[in-house]
Amino acid sequence: MDRAARLELVADPVRRTGRMLLADGVEQSYVDVADPRHLHFDYVRRMASVADAAAPKGAALSVLHLGGGALTLPRYLAATRPGSAQLVVERDEAVVELVTGGLPPLAPEIRVEIADARDAVVAAPPDSYDLVLADIYRAARMPRHVRTVEFVAEAARTLRPDGIYLVNLTDLPPLVSTRVQVATLAAVFADVCLVADRRMLRGRRYGNLVLAAATRPGRLPVARITTAALRDPIPGLVLHGPALERFVAGAVPVTDADTTAG
Repeated sequence: MDRAARLELVADPVRRTGRMLLADGVEQSYVDVADPRHLHFDYVRRMASVADAAAPKGAALSVLHLGGGALTLPRYLAATRPGSAQLVVERDEAVVELVTGGLPPLAPEIRVEIADARDAVVAAPPDSYDLVLADIYRAARMPRHVRTVEFVAEAARTLRPDGIYLVNLTDLPPLVSTRVQVATLAAVFADVCLVADRRMLRGRRYGNLVLAAATRPGRLPVARITTAALRDPIPGLVLHGPALERFVAGAVPVTDADTTAG
């Protein structure tokens, strides 16, 4: 998130217990202060559906969140998987101060650190996390240093053998950035899928897409993710296997050398 943005926490005029984190008047995150299981944004629900399917219901997980926002998913996992050890890495101290001061206290198992996402991943010990969730944006763009093969390899290193890496992307037709990011994840992970509003995949709108990846072939619970996507208030589509390969359509992974060239 852009450090220069004007940050606000405002009440939802429709849902009395809802609170929205705004940056320069634009919605960034949403938390229901009475019910952390309520997820307002479709992409957050899609990320949560992967987390729900990652392990038996209620089982505690070890989770690394790269990007904090209003801490919606840490609160959700604390409610649905009590005892989960969660580390949130957020670059913007002003965001952390606002949401921790203006929203209900966090579960004691949630820690928040002010740091750069890549620095935190490189410093993390191997085989530490069941889930790594990346929602990293600066001025509405995913920073270059957290979308390369080298960064993804570091994220994969921190995962346990059955761990899952989740990424929130924003893109617009013809989804060039998404295709490149899928290719980048596929260069590191053996199993990758994409979940999005079907209108986005048909090139009809700007919005969010979610990528999930695992190092073990066949690890992703694609059937359960697909069912959750279809049942969502904004139905989603899952691309996996040959369908995802067709979507990538020859896109090439991006590396650190590519990004330093601009």
